[in-house]
Amino acid sequence: MKLLFASAAIFGLASGTALAADPSPLGEWLVKDGYAHIRIDNCAGKMWGIVVWEKTPGLDTENPDPAKKSRPTLGIPILMGLTPVKPNRWEGEIYNSQNGKMYSAAISMVDETTLELEGCLFTNFLCQAQKWTRVLTPPPNAPPLPPIKGAPTAPPKQTAAKKGAPPPPSDVCLRVADEAAAQANAKK
Repeated sequence: MKLLFASAAIFGLASGTALAADPSPLGEWLVKDGYAHIRIDNCAGKMWGIVVWEKTPGLDTENPDPAKKSRPTLGIPILMGLTPVKPNRWEGEIYNSQNGKMYSAAISMVDETTLELEGCLFTNFLCQAQKWTRVLTPPPNAPPLPPIKGAPTAPPKQTAAKKGAPPPPSDVCLRVADEAAAQANAKK
């Protein structure tokens, strides 16, 4: 009986990693060529990603919208509204600031520190994949993100959240909402 219990305990410990939650794409990622960090967050059930660090700061000069050609690429959304389509796979769009075009995109986790991004010219056709690496330590002296239009310049005072209250929106989600508002205003 002791042998059976010991074997069950060892099996339980050995298989504990298999029962752990799937790795999450939430967090900060170094892109394949090392020129930028992208922060991914869940905003209202969809994954969005913004540029939070650049090796060389740039402007969105290739954007087809003339009003956006002079905006800094730091802080802009590039992963757009990725929704879960099956376990460990989210699909949506990606914006390529190097040519100003949108592509269909999918992300999945290879392991806890590796994300695979697949960008396609058409949905699931003419695709290229690349691996991004999780950023564990932000670069020293990284410049702050540009302010969000209409947002207060000083951060609000920290107060204790009421029990059961949702957390405040992340910087990623605030920037996504700002981008959506700007697009809605441009269509008017």
